[in-house]
Parts: sequence; structure tokens; C-alpha cells
Amino acid sequence: MLPTHRRYDYHPWPARARWSWPGGAGLAVYLGVNLEHFAFGAGLGAELAPGANGGGGPHPDVLNFAWRDYGNRVGGWRLIELLSELDLPCTVLLNSAMYEYAPDLVAAHRARGDEMAGHGRTNSERQSVLDAVAERDLIRDATQAITRHEGSAPRGWLSPWIAESRATPDLLAEAGYRYTLNWCADDQPVWHRTEHGPLLAIPYPQEVNDIPSIVARKDSAAVFADMIVDDFEERLRQVRDGVAQVMGIALHPYIIGQPYRLRALRRALAHIAAQRDRVWICTAGDVYDHVLTLPPGSVPGG
Repeated sequence: MLPTHRRYDYHPWPARARWSWPGGAGLAVYLGVNLEHFAFGAGLGAELAPGANGGGGPHPDVLNFAWRDYGNRVGGWRLIELLSELDLPCTVLLNSAMYEYAPDLVAAHRARGDEMAGHGRTNSERQSVLDAVAERDLIRDATQAITRHEGSAPRGWLSPWIAESRATPDLLAEAGYRYTLNWCADDQPVWHRTEHGPLLAIPYPQEVNDIPSIVARKDSAAVFADMIVDDFEERLRQVRDGVAQVMGIALHPYIIGQPYRLRALRRALAHIAAQRDRVWICTAGDVYDHVLTLPPGSVPGG
């Protein structure tokens, strides 16, 4: 027997229960906007220009830090403008360090009514390398910051770097989280077992995600936009079988907020917004709320 996580059971796609999203929609679409802050000259950081500091040389890596910082200074504001133009909600995946560094950007999302989900303290650290005490502290710190600034606790979590320890789902449920975006194993929400009760895993994309697409695979802005449209249209075709799906679109302002990429994204999101009568455009938290209204056994899991 291979080692396993034992968090959920296998459920073949054709045998899934038939149900729908609000309005009878077969497809739910949500946008995950990552607001991230990084330490200067220390810790982890997305390497947009490999070897910018001399092929793994000493910090500070000014080029990559400044590139990432563009998202908080400019790109994030352009993305908000686009989302408001198209009347699209989003789930903000929030490093709690943003409250100190760029509080105006967070406030702009708050004014739109966007959902705030936990995304650690900063993407300069990875919780999977921490012991249980330190990881619990990380989750607590991020949760308390969001609760203090937003007036209510976040219900969803995406780990920095999508990194989990073996205890992460248990620690999230212990801290009061209701859903996680860490697992990309399905096109439906899946209940995970934890030591503190069920935790809903809502699909978060690793394909329709600007970092794996644009940074890792070197896809162009046009290719990424086409990917969003093709994913959307194929899912609309697939949900004719009556099995509801979730489509997530993952966006990072320092990547997608570059003007030429934003122009391509506008085309893709406008395509989706124009068909809002056929799909349910929502937040990740909305997905969780609707799942709670379904008959027991509707959603796969443990």
C-alpha cells in the first residue's frame, strides 16, 4: 500500500450526484486575486527573472523584488478598475503584511465588498517547513490581522506557495477555517477529514493561473487569455452532463497587472461576464455557503 493522506476518498466523476448552483447554473466561476508582500533582501520570493542576482548570488535581488512590488503599487489598482468595469466580484487571497504595507489597496477591495481569505503573513515564508507550534502561530497571526481589520474572521485559506505540512488541514479547522484552496485535485468542492471536523477543499487552479502559465510555461498574454476562454467554454459544454463544476481563475497583480497582459485579460473576462446569465459568478466563500445548502452526500469527500 502506498502512503496516503487519508483526507478524502476516491469518487469517480460519472458517479457524482446531480445538483446545481444558484439559478440552476452548472458552472460556478470565481476569481482569486493574490495580494502578496515580500521581504526585501531575505526570505522567499517569486523569481520572475531567473538569476537576476547573479545566478543564485547574494541578496538583495532588486530586480525581482521591484517587479513583484509593481503589483501593489500599480498592477493591483489597474486590476480593481477592470473588475469594477465588468462588475465582477473576487476573493482576495491576502498576505496579512499588506495591512501595514499597502492598506489602501486592501481598503479598495473592501469597499467593493470583495471576500478576504487568509494567505499567510507573507509569501517570503513557507509554512510547510514549520513545526506545529510555529505553523499554528503563523495561521493565528494572519487570522487575527484579518479579523481586526475586516471585523470578521476569514473563512478560507490559501497557503503561501500552496505549501502544507501534514498537520495544516487540522490546524486550519482548529483555527475556525471552513474551506481551503490548497488542493487542486478536482473540479468540484471536496470535503476533507480533519481532527477538528470537515474542511471543504474548493478547487483553486494550477492551470488557469497566471504564475504557472506566464512565469513557468512562458505563455504569452494572448495565450493566457485564450486559456481562460477555452477553459470556460469547455466547462460549459461539460456541465451538460448535470455534474456541477467550479472554475477558478488565479491572478497575481504583479503578473497580470502589466498593461499588455491586462488588456488580454479584459477580453477574456468580458467574454465570461457577457454570459453571466448562464453561469454563477461568485466568490469562493459563496461556493462554501451553497454547498452547505445541498443534501448530505451531494459533495464528495470523506
